[in-house]
Amino acid sequence: MNGNDTPLITQPFSRVFQQKNSLWFIPAIAQDSGLYQCIISYRNSTRCYKYSVSIAVLNNSAGLCFNEKYYLKQTLFPRPPSRIVCHQMNEFGQEVDYPSIHWYKECEPVQGKQFAFFRNYLIMKDLKKDDEGKYVCKGTYTFRGNKYNFSNSILVDLLEDLTRKRPEILYPINNTIEADVGSNVFTECNVSSFRDSMISISWRVNNTLVDNLFKGRIIEGNQTNIPMEGAEIFTVSLNITELKNEDYDRHFTCHAGEVAAYIKIQRPTKNHAAFVILILLLIIPVLICILFKIEIVLWYRKSCRPFFHKKVSDGKIYDAYVLYPKISSQVDFVLKVLPDILEKQCGYSLFIPGRDDLPGTALLNVVDETITQSRRLIMILVPGLSSLEEAPEQNIAVYHALIPDGMKTILIEMNKIKDYSHMPESIRYIKQKQGAIRWKGDIMKKDSSSANSSFWKKVRYRMPPEHQASQELALMPVPCSVSQMKEA
Repeated sequence: MNGNDTPLITQPFSRVFQQKNSLWFIPAIAQDSGLYQCIISYRNSTRCYKYSVSIAVLNNSAGLCFNEKYYLKQTLFPRPPSRIVCHQMNEFGQEVDYPSIHWYKECEPVQGKQFAFFRNYLIMKDLKKDDEGKYVCKGTYTFRGNKYNFSNSILVDLLEDLTRKRPEILYPINNTIEADVGSNVFTECNVSSFRDSMISISWRVNNTLVDNLFKGRIIEGNQTNIPMEGAEIFTVSLNITELKNEDYDRHFTCHAGEVAAYIKIQRPTKNHAAFVILILLLIIPVLICILFKIEIVLWYRKSCRPFFHKKVSDGKIYDAYVLYPKISSQVDFVLKVLPDILEKQCGYSLFIPGRDDLPGTALLNVVDETITQSRRLIMILVPGLSSLEEAPEQNIAVYHALIPDGMKTILIEMNKIKDYSHMPESIRYIKQKQGAIRWKGDIMKKDSSSANSSFWKKVRYRMPPEHQASQELALMPVPCSVSQMKEA
């Protein structure tokens, strides 16, 4: 009965029926899977015995002619002849015509002189390690006038005979080695075989002995052996005294009885790692200098320059002369922010017209003298303002900036200037050659009053390094009082 305690039909013409002590499924279908119970009772006894049998009807695995999870295992000894057994055909009884059987290994038909077929046996005359694997016997049989298919999956495992081991080449393994032209190449063929075997090992190229082919340039060594437990290791060396171009890509083959393996020589691959590392070692410092040029220069001026450079007077009094448009929007920046950062925090000396000149003194020779005594020219540019060049001091300042070896100019844009076409040609030229620094800050914000902000670092980078101040007095370094002017 099935697992649901339903008695099975015992009529002989049913698909599932009982015949003597056997339960027949002709044919079996997937719905037959389940738990079956067999109840055995004896005459003149009140006792009975119940056995449970689980039956699973399986389909073949995808792409295979058998189910990978279900198979019978048969272990064979390597001594011929050995055989694999299909179904026990005598269990079919006389009502079943003897079936025709076909054998398959890994779903490929079994063929070859080493195999023989007899009734439900597959006989193997010469067993090898390659004969292990999954075998399937398939056939058809006739039962009560109808033909049915059957199959049996068998996993064949070969029990190794340690007393007669087939030779195995341990090295080479059909591999490639690298060597330069003209170099000496030495290698060995290592073969493992059973004890006291009469094995001959030789090196060949195109099936010709190297000693006969190369006349002493390539030499085969003598065969030696090292006894091991149950086996021996045989060794024959190959010595290429001078490697030539024609030796590249040749197969130097080691033959050991029925087995063979080769080694191939190729030109060494160029090691680009050292070249790449060298390039990186050159590029990385350059990139660091480019990306952090301003920080490096400012750090050097602060940390290293005082130790390696003596302060030498260059005859200048001011570090920068500030030229700016006389409009109210820029006065706070020029008269407050600029001195707070460059003079108070950085120690620079600035000459700012309107702060450092004497009232009522606008003589061109005085302006010229003051600009001459300055190391840099700071020009404040305002968007939309093009009349700056009309100021006399502007002409003098630009003249000193444009002459050969003239003073360097620091252009500061107050907000972005999209178009320089309205600017004087001299300003456009200076912008093209030296660039400009754009002020984006707000004089009310705290970060705008820090010398370490990005904007002020750029300004400090273009300012001159520290110099020894000139002992000469400036013409107009500080304003005089009215009483002093009267006394004069």
